[in-house]
Amino acid sequence: MATSVGWAQDLWPSVTKEMKPWTRWWWLGSAVDKPNLSREIKLLDEAGFGGVEVTPIYGAKGYEDRYIPFLSDKWLDMLAFTIDQAKSHQMGVDINLGTGWPFGGPQIDEQHAATKLFLDEIELKMGQPISFPLGVSDTKQSFSKLQALRAYKSNGEEINLDSYMHNQSGSWTAPENVRVIALFSGRTRQKVKRAAPGGEGFTLDHLGKDPVQRYFNHFQKAFQGKDLQLRAFFNDSYEVYGANWTDQFLEEFEKRKEYKLQAYLLDFAGKGNDKEREKRVKSDYREVVNAILRDNFLIPFTSFSNQHGALSKNQAHGSPGNLIDLYASTDIAECETFGSSFFAIPDLRRDSTDVRNVDPDPMMFKFASSATHTTGKKYTSSETFTWLTEHFKTSLAQAKPEVEQLFLAGVNHVFYHGTTYSPEDVPYPGWLFYASVNFTTNNSFWPHLPGLNNYITRVQSILQTTQADNELLIYWPIYDVWHDTKAPFKTLSVHHVDDWLHPTEFYKQSMSLQRLGYSFDFVTDAILAKSTVHDKLVVTAENARPYKVIYIPSTQYFSEETLANLLTLARNGATLIFETLPKDVSGLANLESRRKKLNDLLATLHFDGDEENQYTAYGKGKVYLTNDVYSALETEQLYAERLARTGLKFNRRVTEKGTYYYLVNHTDKTIDQFVRLNSEAAHYTLLDPQTGDIFNLPIEKSDIRLQIPAGYAWVVYASNTDKVDPDYHYINQPQEEKVFVHPWKVSFLHGGPQLPKARTLNTLSYWTTWGDAVADKFSGMAAYETSFTIENKSDKGYQLHLGTVGESAQVWVNGKDAGIVWAHPFTLEIGKLLQNGKNDIRIEVANLMANRVRDLDKRKVSWRNYHEINFVNIDYNDFDASQWKLMDSGLKGPVRLFSY
Repeated sequence: MATSVGWAQDLWPSVTKEMKPWTRWWWLGSAVDKPNLSREIKLLDEAGFGGVEVTPIYGAKGYEDRYIPFLSDKWLDMLAFTIDQAKSHQMGVDINLGTGWPFGGPQIDEQHAATKLFLDEIELKMGQPISFPLGVSDTKQSFSKLQALRAYKSNGEEINLDSYMHNQSGSWTAPENVRVIALFSGRTRQKVKRAAPGGEGFTLDHLGKDPVQRYFNHFQKAFQGKDLQLRAFFNDSYEVYGANWTDQFLEEFEKRKEYKLQAYLLDFAGKGNDKEREKRVKSDYREVVNAILRDNFLIPFTSFSNQHGALSKNQAHGSPGNLIDLYASTDIAECETFGSSFFAIPDLRRDSTDVRNVDPDPMMFKFASSATHTTGKKYTSSETFTWLTEHFKTSLAQAKPEVEQLFLAGVNHVFYHGTTYSPEDVPYPGWLFYASVNFTTNNSFWPHLPGLNNYITRVQSILQTTQADNELLIYWPIYDVWHDTKAPFKTLSVHHVDDWLHPTEFYKQSMSLQRLGYSFDFVTDAILAKSTVHDKLVVTAENARPYKVIYIPSTQYFSEETLANLLTLARNGATLIFETLPKDVSGLANLESRRKKLNDLLATLHFDGDEENQYTAYGKGKVYLTNDVYSALETEQLYAERLARTGLKFNRRVTEKGTYYYLVNHTDKTIDQFVRLNSEAAHYTLLDPQTGDIFNLPIEKSDIRLQIPAGYAWVVYASNTDKVDPDYHYINQPQEEKVFVHPWKVSFLHGGPQLPKARTLNTLSYWTTWGDAVADKFSGMAAYETSFTIENKSDKGYQLHLGTVGESAQVWVNGKDAGIVWAHPFTLEIGKLLQNGKNDIRIEVANLMANRVRDLDKRKVSWRNYHEINFVNIDYNDFDASQWKLMDSGLKGPVRLFSY
């Protein structure tokens, strides 16, 4: 895979800073200074980054005299300087609205800190008293409040003791054997994780209106009178451990659900005998948590951001609520990749000892992109490459298919995780963050990083200037997720999809439809409530692209209001497909009246309960009831993309002028087939995102030939108006030109700790196989050079295959740059650079940092010395590379030249 220097600009969109990848930029101890800020921003710009996301965190030991307190005048001056420097390089700046994560800090006292509930149980014998004031069982609590007090007789009869709650003395005596349940609010006592100097303190109560305002007021005061010119404020994933309450929760609950939660304390505590009622009470609780998290935190966060001329950007995963609605509550929804995936791409390294036991699920990314698409917003971003592999062992080739999974799921703006600010005077390997791929200037692959960055920029330029062309809306049955008898609080995190996502019919049907070749977004009750119908298409928001069908997978619990909204859409012309009809309403509030409404609405469909597959006209629209969604879609002349049968993955996008197909081959072989796309057109254009080249694709009987190697990607543009020259030249019957017969000279260009001596090789090999102790510990770049003779025929193309590369390379032919080769299949076209007769070739190969860090640890050099978590390995144990095997480094080849 090559990245050429030039860009074919006639069809590629003009590049903006948002089209480039950005990186999370950790400021360790906020120990920044203007010369180093200026230097690093210049280097980031040259590497192809479009912006930075500043996140202050803990610092490196020994540099405390450089620390700058968060939000101090000096810190704000450094931020302003950063913004000015970024602007001079046409880059942007986002900041974390806090330090570390989650939100919190010195402005959050115990009263406004993250809050949890305690359900204390006391068994009393007849005649046994309890004394007041009643204290919470957790003796560490220094700020708690008794919120409800109930006693229960053996037959389940309740005795309301709330009138005793505020007693500062006295007692109550049990009239018979009872179980007393006391509901207390207390504090989690969680502090901000990885806080920067000046940012230390309690985690915020995200569910409380007053605590949230207190938090934002702190920044309002700090930013007063300053024109920040930030692009966005950022909130990290919801890792507010155990924060399941706010002091006003009971009032909020009663206002929203019209009954008192404390009246069902036995069910809420999981101590009752009616498990169905327990599920319903807990579902109502979870629904209220979701609502107040949105209303009290996320909407005010967006309002605060917009008041300061910035966008709000939020990671909803991990939240205790409807993730899609929570993603949609801010300007930019941001998902996260965590861990590494298996890909069948030949020779793509995946060492089991270097990956976490977490496989990212691309379907999870669609929760964020669906929020963006259905609300008509522009960007879905991603925290990308978190713990992709063990430190210092991640190649650019490993990063490519991971980021492609994001693009395929609708993400269109990636943020690397990430880059650590590191002053020039800090010895190798510089300051580093403990959970990231180190996209730092000390990384050996840094000179080749533009290869990956340019690829991402080209793909994002298409994804950001088009709309997702997804036919289906798939309803997410959130009430089925909320109805269970587990602990009341329920967070939906990327690490627990095996629990809340994978077992569901929703997930299974979504996977099936995707494999068939359908494109879809997920939709929620709240989004459906705002949807309308135009020309039989479902419109979810003013700027959203309309959808053709709404699909409702099997669901047990359903909102009668949502059913009414769905049937209104059908009456106005929409097509609905139910896998099965909803069984019952959700929750406990007004249960019987809501249940009657649901059943009355279902009766209007007049379905025969014994029939498996049936449909009915409903107003101007249709409603299907079938477990064969595929046949129903085809009945509606809605066909899957046949290209899915090839094994290619795709993301289809549209503009007013045509349709773009982003196609990726993650299989183990070249896919070479004729395919008819659903978007038929007069002309098809190949935009190669790896190189920037543009070619016309010939048409044969409405089909086009796709020839995509394993690990490669194409963008195919279908248009009735735009046509380009020249035609793409397919590789038919390639012939190897056996030209590499001369020895290779290897010289080391830059890196350390020392430059190994140059040598000549008769056969290509890694420098780590030479038995050279200096080469074994070397991380950096070496040049492999030779010459060859060929008769260059103008009617032929010439493709260079580098074979096995450890880990990336830049190729020069006759002194001219042929491109960066940074991922599989490690090939590039060089025909235009060849000359008749003798040709010189130079392949500059960079390895990774691993071998040099291994040497540091073998020699027990102290290089990792940080406050708080210090520096851990992928299993969160103390990092030690001294026992690592050497990583293959250099060019093993064989280097081969093919004509075609």
